[in-house]
Amino acid sequence: MISRLFQFFTVIFGVLVLTFLLIHLVPGDPVEVMLGESASMADRESLREQLGLNQPLLTQFGSYLNKLAHGDLGRSIHTKTPIIELFKTRYPASVQLALLSMLIGLLIGVPLGIYAALKAGRWQDIIVTIVSVRLSAMPVFWLGPILMLVFAVWLGWLPVSGMSEPTAIILPALTLGFGLSAILTRMTRTSLLEVLNEDFIRTARAKGLSERTVIIRHALRAALLPIVTIVGLQMGSLLAGTVITETIFSWDGIGRLLVESIEKRDYPVTQACVLAVALSYVVINFITDMVYRLIDPRMRSANN
Repeated sequence: MISRLFQFFTVIFGVLVLTFLLIHLVPGDPVEVMLGESASMADRESLREQLGLNQPLLTQFGSYLNKLAHGDLGRSIHTKTPIIELFKTRYPASVQLALLSMLIGLLIGVPLGIYAALKAGRWQDIIVTIVSVRLSAMPVFWLGPILMLVFAVWLGWLPVSGMSEPTAIILPALTLGFGLSAILTRMTRTSLLEVLNEDFIRTARAKGLSERTVIIRHALRAALLPIVTIVGLQMGSLLAGTVITETIFSWDGIGRLLVESIEKRDYPVTQACVLAVALSYVVINFITDMVYRLIDPRMRSANN
């Protein structure tokens, strides 16, 4: 547990340092973005002093860490809005989209992967494999507009974009969910095929257990380990904010907020967004490890 905590704080501190250095080294000046190129030098220096941008980088970083230690993420340079208030709406939106996308991916990908594994080498397996490869190769900036064109423009079943209607989440969730389902289909198929060739599966069949019992109780449980890894990694990416999808569908999540802050050189918001992304990954990895211990007896015995 102590080593995990040490790794946690090391990762977070490393992310903070790298983010702070990178956003200050990127060309562009937030003062110029706010005042425009026609502003006088005196006005620029005055605003730079108000924002604390005239201080040395080490001083600015120390001030940021001090505020962060007291639970203060700071304020947006442009809107003066507390960043925590921005997160109250943006982060839950990303979580909602991530959960629905993952649910769609699991409901489609895992059953298709099981079906393909049971029909290995037959025409059904070939069709599922071809479809999953095609879906995984489709970029979201292509699939998203296609779904938008079909279901929103031509059929008129769903809103084009935005968050004004409850059904507005369906199209972005499908855009992400289809890609996830393709990955999960191939991973489930590969993992299950490996397990079906193990000795304990042959033993279970020799005992007269039904094929359904063998697959669900024995084979699928053993095949879950790599699937859990993929789900954890993909969930971390989704919580980090799917920038392209959120931009296409005007979904006000953490990814879109990050892009907007980078464009405006809003340093405090950018740092807070990256911190949220890092925390999301760390928490998801921790949860993934816990699930591993629940489904894999070897890990439980190793820790005892």
